[in-house]
Amino acid sequence: MFLGLDGYRNGWVTVVLDGDRQAIEFRPDVASALAAPFVRAAIDIPIGMTDDGIRTCDQLARDKLAPHRFRVFTGARRWLWEEFTDPDLANAEATRRGQPRASRQLWHLGRKIMEVDMFVRAHRGLDIREVHPELVFLRLHGAPLPSKKTEQGAGVRRDLLVAAGFEAIDDWLTRARRGTGAKPDDVLDACAVALAARDCAGCVPEGEPPRDGHEVAMQIWF
Repeated sequence: MFLGLDGYRNGWVTVVLDGDRQAIEFRPDVASALAAPFVRAAIDIPIGMTDDGIRTCDQLARDKLAPHRFRVFTGARRWLWEEFTDPDLANAEATRRGQPRASRQLWHLGRKIMEVDMFVRAHRGLDIREVHPELVFLRLHGAPLPSKKTEQGAGVRRDLLVAAGFEAIDDWLTRARRGTGAKPDDVLDACAVALAARDCAGCVPEGEPPRDGHEVAMQIWF
């Protein structure tokens, strides 16, 4: 069984690929999403962090996605959320340390970043990989895609997933997600991440990945 997770406001969209079976679930936390035995799980969230927020995998992913480099968030640091509850105070400290300030988008991802970080560090025997859905869609499309927030961009991504064998995608985008709080792009991203979990085509950087201070690999798959 292969799993793909994408965070949304109420938890995690989880796409299951198990032989011919395809399923979508909406789980409140990572622990419940990854409770059943699996071969490999992929998550759209930074896994492995440096003290200054600079990771080679982020830079390489941004280079691949050019001219849409901004689609890769950078700057995740454990100390931001371990030591601060106020983003302005955290950014003041980042400035004092000579580091980049955390964007509001990154700051609000903090709870999920730390949730995954704690789970990965506590379950080192499991194959859990960081995947960026935009790299997966780039692989499938062969060229840069319009924003997923546009009708055209969402349509292209949906068509790519249909071609990749996601037969129930239209139901997942409509009926299945009603009342969950998940957005259509959350579903699309979870599908792409699940596809990479099952069919890993490449990673950045290639080869043996660099590891952070807690020996967590810092590598983005697609």
